[in-house]
Amino acid sequence: MKTKKFGLFLLAFLLVLATTGCGSKNAQTTGGSKSSGEASSAGNGNDSKKLRDVQVVLDWTPNTNHTGLYVAKEKGYYAAEGLNVEIVQPGSGGADAMVASGKVPFGVSVQENVTQARTQGVPLVSIAAIIQHNTSGFAAPVDRNIKTPKDFEGKTYGGWGSPVEKAIIGSIMENDKADVNKVKFVNMGEADYFTAVKRDIDFAWIFYGWTGIEAELRKQPLDMLYVKDFSDKLDYYTPVLVTNEKQIKEDPELVKSFMRATSKGYQFAIQHPEDAANILIKAVPELDKDLVMASQKWLSPRYQDDAPRWGEQKEEVWKGYSDWMYEHKLLDKPLDVSSAYTNDFLP
Repeated sequence: MKTKKFGLFLLAFLLVLATTGCGSKNAQTTGGSKSSGEASSAGNGNDSKKLRDVQVVLDWTPNTNHTGLYVAKEKGYYAAEGLNVEIVQPGSGGADAMVASGKVPFGVSVQENVTQARTQGVPLVSIAAIIQHNTSGFAAPVDRNIKTPKDFEGKTYGGWGSPVEKAIIGSIMENDKADVNKVKFVNMGEADYFTAVKRDIDFAWIFYGWTGIEAELRKQPLDMLYVKDFSDKLDYYTPVLVTNEKQIKEDPELVKSFMRATSKGYQFAIQHPEDAANILIKAVPELDKDLVMASQKWLSPRYQDDAPRWGEQKEEVWKGYSDWMYEHKLLDKPLDVSSAYTNDFLP
C-alpha cells in the first residue's frame, strides 16, 4: 500500500539519520548567529557568564512563521536565560531528522510530520503551536475559476508528492460530491507557486500568510480555499516547535529556558508586528522587506488567536487530525496523542 510504504520510508530514513548523524553537517546558519563554541558572553546581565550554545533548526528558509525566534535572539531573551541560540536551516536530512536524532535539540515542524513520526516510533514531541489555527489552503489564480472543491475537477494540482495531499483534496471534494480522480496531480519540484501557475499548474497548497500576501503585493488575486473550513479535524497545528523525548527526559531545564525566551519573542511579535518584522529583516536582509512587513502584520494576531496563551495546544486538535489520518489510511495505527505534544514547558 502506497501510504504504508510512505510511513515505513519515513521511519527508516529518520532512524538511519539518528544513528549516522547525517544532516547536521549540512545545516546552514542564518541570521548572523555565532558558530557553536564562539559564544562567551552577552548583554542583559550575562556579561560575566558563559552562555550555553544551543541550536534551533528551521523547517524551511526564514519567514514570518519564525519571527519570534529572531526576536528572542535580537532582544536578548535567550541571553537572559543563559543561552546563545543559533538559528540554522535544515541540511539534507531535514529538520525532523535532525531533532529526532538529537543532533539539534529544537526545531520547527508541523503536526502532520509529528503524527506520522510518532506512530512509526520516532521520538519527536511538539512543545508549542507557533500558529493557533491552520492558515494553509488551496490557492488558484482567479482566472482558473476555482471557487469550490467541485471546481478542482479537470484541473491540475501542483504538489510535492505526499499521500496526504491527495487524501485531503479527495476528502473535501467528496463532501462536495466531486471526484478526485478527475484531478491531475503534478510534482512541482523546486518551482514556486508563481512560477508553477504560469506554466501547467492550476492550483497549489500554500500558506496564505506568506504566499497569499505575496500574491496581494504582486496584485495577482487568488481564490483561496482554506483547509480548516472543510472539517474541524483539518484545523491542525502547522507549524509547531519540536524537541525529542531524550531532551525532555535528560535536560528539561533547557527546554523550559528555551521556551520562556521563545514565548517572549512571539509575544513581542504579537504586540509589535512592525518592530518584529524589522528584526527579521535585519537578521535576514535578503528577504523582501515589503513582503516581510505585510506578512507580519497579517500573521501576528494569528499566532495566539483565541488561545489562552501563545503556544497552547489542545488534545482534541491532535486527536482530531490523527483520527482523520488513520481513517484515510495514512497511519498504520492510531496515535497515542498524550505522547505527541506537551504544554508543560510553556511559561
